[in-house]
Amino acid sequence: MANMGKLMKQAQEMQARMQKMQDELARMEFEVSSGGGMVTVKVNGQQDVLTLSIDDEVFADGDRELLEDLIVAAINEARAKAAESAKQHMASLTGGLNLPGLF
Repeated sequence: MANMGKLMKQAQEMQARMQKMQDELARMEFEVSSGGGMVTVKVNGQQDVLTLSIDDEVFADGDRELLEDLIVAAINEARAKAAESAKQHMASLTGGLNLPGLF
């Protein structure tokens, strides 16, 4: 039974570390530009889009399809950076164990 208590304590400690990591990720910000700075996106470590900026030059061209492509590209790259950071944080938390479904 002493082992069960120790196991429960370790699980609670892991849960606390996981919550701390998630809080840290929520505070992290990743900014990415596409189209040579025409579109800039900022996301947090949980991949939530925080800001989207579009240069006036994009509107002058009147190319809606280009604008849509630039937005999608910037969001996808920013989210990929955030996901990679989360993966690295998780690896440091789990000691390199690849636990499925965490990120």
